[in-house]
Amino acid sequence: MDLKLFGEVFVTLLVIVDPPGMMPIFLALTGPLTARDRNRAAWQAVALALGVIVIFAVAGQTLLDYLHVDLPALQAAGGLLLVLVALELLTGKADDPSQQVTSNIALVPLGTPLLAGPGAIVATMLFVQQADGLDDHSAIAAAIVAVMIAVWIVLRFSGGIVKILRPGGIEVLTRIAGLLLAAIAVQLIADAVAAFVTQYVNMT
Repeated sequence: MDLKLFGEVFVTLLVIVDPPGMMPIFLALTGPLTARDRNRAAWQAVALALGVIVIFAVAGQTLLDYLHVDLPALQAAGGLLLVLVALELLTGKADDPSQQVTSNIALVPLGTPLLAGPGAIVATMLFVQQADGLDDHSAIAAAIVAVMIAVWIVLRFSGGIVKILRPGGIEVLTRIAGLLLAAIAVQLIADAVAAFVTQYVNMT
């Protein structure tokens, strides 16, 4: 296995996924849940993100070509989805435990597009396209799994912070996470628009 390529893929995806930055959003979304449900949401989100990234690594370009979808469109769609989640956090609609469904939270927005977002998907697809031989593919696969394990560890043991913050702290954290999530969403949409403009200019 190519250890240099493993390191490159691992560091790149770890920076894109940003587990420490994910923690406040994860706590805001799962704050009202029990510790057991929060832990279950953590592994479900990581499992889904791993599955999505692997699928796009193997057949991502083929799938997008078949659907006639450009990568910027995928990026913009992820941004719009995050805007909806951010609005729920900012307006307090995500605070009602009766409205929380663990599997839904784990799948959307935690699993995708937060963990398996456009950035991680595109980076993985590029690494796979540049890979040459079984050794390179093994290094990429091992790096993806290692990143997901690191993310799971961070999310799994973030529950201790909930006990420290108490309900009042969680409410403040929720509003801050909503603002950060809104900023991430706007940046995704802006990058997608810029990519579309660049494509249009190059075509003309």
